[in-house]
Amino acid sequence: MATGDAPLPTDSFLSAAIWLKEKVVEATWKVENSRCIDPTAYLGLLGTALLCLRSYEATGSLDDLRLSSQIVDKCAHYLDSTKYSRNMTFLCGSTGVYALGAVVAHYQDDHQKKKLFLDLFIEVARESTLSAGAEEGGFGISYELLHGRAGFLFSALFINRFLGPDTIPYQLLEPIIKAVLNGGRAGSGHNLDCPLMYRWHGTRFLGAASGLAGILHVLLHFPLEVDDKEDVEATIWYLIKNRFKQGGNYPSSQNNSRDTLVQWSHGAGGIAIMLCKAAQIYAKEKEGGDFSAKALKFHDAAMEAGEVVWRRGLNQKIGLADGIAGNAYTFLSLYRLTADQLYLNRAEAFAAALHEKVKKMMPLDCTSDEELNVFSLCHGLAGVACLFFDIASPEDSRFPGYEL
Repeated sequence: MATGDAPLPTDSFLSAAIWLKEKVVEATWKVENSRCIDPTAYLGLLGTALLCLRSYEATGSLDDLRLSSQIVDKCAHYLDSTKYSRNMTFLCGSTGVYALGAVVAHYQDDHQKKKLFLDLFIEVARESTLSAGAEEGGFGISYELLHGRAGFLFSALFINRFLGPDTIPYQLLEPIIKAVLNGGRAGSGHNLDCPLMYRWHGTRFLGAASGLAGILHVLLHFPLEVDDKEDVEATIWYLIKNRFKQGGNYPSSQNNSRDTLVQWSHGAGGIAIMLCKAAQIYAKEKEGGDFSAKALKFHDAAMEAGEVVWRRGLNQKIGLADGIAGNAYTFLSLYRLTADQLYLNRAEAFAAALHEKVKKMMPLDCTSDEELNVFSLCHGLAGVACLFFDIASPEDSRFPGYEL
């Protein structure tokens, strides 16, 4: 077992989430309202807006909804004069601002502002570089979740989840999906064993943040043609077959023999969540009234990856990307897939361990970027607060910026 701590009551996690949300808002917005160094969700101010939206969903607080709207507006204003406007992804770029802005405006019944953000998003979607042909070796726009085309497509999925499936029409997204698939085929050298492969700064990463698993996870959300679906499926099998034989973890990159990272960004944590999605998608394909053999194998592989996270995932970091919070979401995904109380208990155990850590980590002030990172979504306390909200409502849980 990873920890012997007894789980906290559900209402304790909700109280902790609200308390921690207030600390994040105080540090990143109330204290730092005069400046906006980073307007994105991953490390920047938009992560606070996403947390406030999650708090509104959990508590119904209109103050949190208004606060989320104000923060989004500040981030949108700051985009125009920074390098971040050139990045077109949900977690690290402009489309996260536009997507979240449209959703918050939708909740507020502000049709004018919703249209503004949707128009800005669609303008980005029509960028010819997003649907450009296959390329390999790092030229043009990349493909991965944090900085590439998969991250853009996630933004569209986020909008459609909240505003309706046709808000961003599939016809607009289809050329970009095709570009991702064709880029993966070129990157793999049309290898039948691994039909899709991508590079990020020259390295063939396999994990969720900058690698293969994150791209596959996004592609699984779309209605793919038969050949495309077969290539996605075969690539998932490639990942499963190439996990470490001893222990069952996944390499951080292709042909990397170091079995050191068990987290969302690299290793079993993020890959397990992708496998949960694959099991869910293929469960819809029945064989004689039973789940398909493919779905059962993906289901088993997801549970095996979850066992790796349980044995090794209680690391020293707290965040979503590389720490305990991200690994706790592995168990929430498995809980939603299986309805097995074991996985909810494990998520609660990891969250309880975080509960002990967070008060000891609170900086005395926030005078540097490094101190502000302690409050960020993906490396810090905003992500932990999202986890606490999701532990209190596990059926509605979703990894921020990765699950829908």
